[in-house]
Amino acid sequence: MEQHRYFFENLWNKAIPAEYRIREIEEGIIPITTSIIKNEDEIIKEIRNMNNRADKLSICSGFGGMQMSYNYFFDSYKRIVDNYGAGKEKEDDDDDDGNGGGLRWIINIDKNNLSLIKTFLESGIQVRHTKSMPPLNFGVSDKDVALTIEKMEGGKMSQSFLISNEPLYVNHFNSLFEELWKNGVDAVERINDIEQGLESANIEIIQNSKESIKRVYQLINSAKEEVLVMLSTANNFHRQVRMGGMQILKKAVEEHNINARMLVPFDKEIGQAIKEEEELSSLFYGRQPNQQQRQQQLAASQIDIRTIDKSLETRITMVIIDKKEAMIWELKDDTQDNSHDAVGVAIYSNGRSIVLSYLAIFENLWKQSGLYKQLEMHDKIQREFINVAAHELRSPIQPILGLSETLLSKKGDVEQYKQLIDIINKSAKRLKTLTENILDVTRIESQLLQLKIEQFNLIDVILDAIADSRSQVKKGNDIKIELTSKAKDVFVKADKARIYQVIMNLLGNAIKFIQKDGLINIAVEQEEGQYTSNNNNQIVVKVKDTGAGIDPEIFPRLFSKFATKSQTGGTGLGLFISKSIIESHDGKIWAENNSDDKGATFCFNLP
Repeated sequence: MEQHRYFFENLWNKAIPAEYRIREIEEGIIPITTSIIKNEDEIIKEIRNMNNRADKLSICSGFGGMQMSYNYFFDSYKRIVDNYGAGKEKEDDDDDDGNGGGLRWIINIDKNNLSLIKTFLESGIQVRHTKSMPPLNFGVSDKDVALTIEKMEGGKMSQSFLISNEPLYVNHFNSLFEELWKNGVDAVERINDIEQGLESANIEIIQNSKESIKRVYQLINSAKEEVLVMLSTANNFHRQVRMGGMQILKKAVEEHNINARMLVPFDKEIGQAIKEEEELSSLFYGRQPNQQQRQQQLAASQIDIRTIDKSLETRITMVIIDKKEAMIWELKDDTQDNSHDAVGVAIYSNGRSIVLSYLAIFENLWKQSGLYKQLEMHDKIQREFINVAAHELRSPIQPILGLSETLLSKKGDVEQYKQLIDIINKSAKRLKTLTENILDVTRIESQLLQLKIEQFNLIDVILDAIADSRSQVKKGNDIKIELTSKAKDVFVKADKARIYQVIMNLLGNAIKFIQKDGLINIAVEQEEGQYTSNNNNQIVVKVKDTGAGIDPEIFPRLFSKFATKSQTGGTGLGLFISKSIIESHDGKIWAENNSDDKGATFCFNLP
């Protein structure tokens, strides 16, 4: 009896409630299942069911898996292809992008499996070749995945399959297939290469650097359409100029009327030369060109050179000829003047997949360098626009300020208008601050922020900032601003106006984040040089408030441009500008929420 009870409890724990199962049946819900099936008849049944449910199917297998599928499931594959084709006709859509098709297959194509692959192609199944097959066979639709690690040699059915409709498995294997498909070679091209005897890639490792350099010069001279070059470093470019490599490339372009593109890590000399064609020619010849060389300059200009950021420097140099052959070198010692001593082992290949892989790297970097140019141009235009806009905004501000302040100083007839004029005055000041912030950001990003260094009493500047900040407090609010300092006078050498600007920014932020009543304390302390590279004494200014504190969402980018939330207002430029001003004085600025969860403290130091 005890055994029966244990057996029943075990089954009960694994079972699902009847109400849930009834709802699944009535609503057509398919339960999530993952199982390993080892019975051959059951495997065939489950895979057929999977094929019947699929609108599209993607399969990756070895030749044995393809043979097995042809023996057991080929009719269900043709149904998928036919149904998909009929649906596509109704949509009047094409499948030229290579991502469509009712059934797609990834396999390593060689001369032993051409006949069966042609049968699959004739039935409308799309096939691509890849040399790097994963260590398993799998088929995946939008609903199910089936996989096995067995080779299924001779077309025999695997003895075990994992079959699942778990979305995580389905999505994973769909992603894996798409990556393989994207990098695969079209089956028709692969079959043509095999039938023409081109299927075996020639790969050579060349240890002798002189031999490899001689070999690449021969390849360049044999080019019929295009030469692509990516140099490992800017020094490599200059070595090629000295050794005559650039002249060989120029001559090939000139004599064979071929295209040439080159990627070079940026340095100032190369960047300037690319901008000025005559200097580019001088780089190619290693000196100022003579008259005959000037006439040949057109050929040099046909070599399209783009620079890439130095951060993208690699340890390899590559040369690709007509998209069919490639030479790759490792960089051994970039300080050498001679390429024979600078480079190490070289690899030559005419293998299609290898050449196309390096071609993809080159083309991606080529496009990226083009985007950098566009971004630089956009950034230049943006800076010019901001400068013009800011200056245009500044022109009407001064008369508004002057006239409103004049009216405010008068008494009598204008007394009743003082409130309106006060609003005009504050708005104009706000507009002036915004304009100056925009100009400051432009100066900072253009590295044109200039400081007027003088000795002054920091306490006096803080007191002036406190007096001016009190006018920002809304009527009805009780916000106290106080100064704490052991010394009555603290003299520093800095830009007085800029330090005042920083303090006003910090006080303005503190006032904005205090709801109604609160306290702002400015403390001036003298400390040992713990925040600077030297050990000189320094002044630390701390602005502590009892406001809302720093929002966790803003904290990571607090001192970046536009770090603000819509509900708090402001442009988010004040702290970015303050950080740049303090750092230009060799100081640092930082912030933290107070330990009592009431408000925040902003600090900066000055040597």
